[in-house]
Amino acid sequence: MNSQEFVDIIKEVVVDDSIKSVQNTLLKPTGKSPAENLVALSKWYNNLNDGDKGMVLSVIREAVDTSVFGFLCVLDGVRSIENSNDKGCLKLYYEKKQEKILLNAIDEEFLHDML
Repeated sequence: MNSQEFVDIIKEVVVDDSIKSVQNTLLKPTGKSPAENLVALSKWYNNLNDGDKGMVLSVIREAVDTSVFGFLCVLDGVRSIENSNDKGCLKLYYEKKQEKILLNAIDEEFLHDML
């Protein structure tokens, strides 16, 4: 797996699946006794017209995209998680069998730019 493949997988299993999950919860919360706040959100959402539902889904997509983008910025080292001058760095490796690939190499394209 290379960096672009990693980002593509994150788009699919994190971004897209999160958006679908929230949308499905808004349509119909799951479980025997869904949380009251989810039931209230679902009732509100289901009373919206189609245009407003589309706007809500756009807000959800923007929130998920922004969150994942920010997390990738942290992995890339361009968004600080430490306040001190002596900062460390995060290294993300993909390992399979004897292969070990650094996915967020500082001399390569940033993960957040691939998103």
